[in-house]
Amino acid sequence: MGLNHSCCQIFYLNPQYILFIHLVLNDIIQVMLTVILIVISYTLYKISVSICCIFVLIIHFATENTPLNVACMAIECYIAICLPLRHSRICTIKKTLSLIGLIWVTSMSVVLPDLFVTLATQPLEFFHSKLPCNKESIFPSPINLKRRYIVHYVCVVIVWFTIFYTYFRILFTAKAASKDSEKARNTIILHGFQVLLCTATYVVPQLVNVFQRWFVINNKDSRFAFYIIVHVLPRSLTPMIYGVRDETFRKYLKRNMLFKCTGSKQSCYS
Repeated sequence: MGLNHSCCQIFYLNPQYILFIHLVLNDIIQVMLTVILIVISYTLYKISVSICCIFVLIIHFATENTPLNVACMAIECYIAICLPLRHSRICTIKKTLSLIGLIWVTSMSVVLPDLFVTLATQPLEFFHSKLPCNKESIFPSPINLKRRYIVHYVCVVIVWFTIFYTYFRILFTAKAASKDSEKARNTIILHGFQVLLCTATYVVPQLVNVFQRWFVINNKDSRFAFYIIVHVLPRSLTPMIYGVRDETFRKYLKRNMLFKCTGSKQSCYS
């Protein structure tokens, strides 16, 4: 018991792993709820707008969280490599938890105006009606569409600026090609690839329309294909980027798996 506690302690006392765990939990929520909505769209097709609002809002909170969380992890990586003497003072547990709270507040400030505009422009009966459960159906106001484009472009610029800045700062600051700096640069590159896929969610409706013009494909099938590419694929990279590639995490994962296997064998023979 003491060994397991000491093994796990590093994961909730290290800002890097706190952000990683938050990212994994956030992605689990996002993928789980989107899968439920896909099943609903293929079976019931239409559900109550009020119920759909709850699903869509939580999904989009989590969707907006992902690139922001990745950008914060890139900053933490930059501080660890370029400012190692100040890392323990800047990246404290309290500041990390406050940063996670700020991520959620930022995502809510991006998504909730869609709901407020819909409440102001649609009659109450609209929320008792049944519609296909997607953002375009339940937040139909043109104001929402224009505001969403502006906010998403601003978010994309900020996140990509963070990724590029941290990568080149690590590239030029860590002149000695140490193992840690090289690994950090590779991690930032993977950050960028993941963010590229995540930010593609902002242009999915336009891409779907283009593909439907070029190819004769069903709307549901095209949306499902983009869901796999834009939502599932970047979130499947998370365990590889922050889990399997990390030596500390890999060490404790192997130790924990070996401990469980040994324990299960002993219980079988007892």
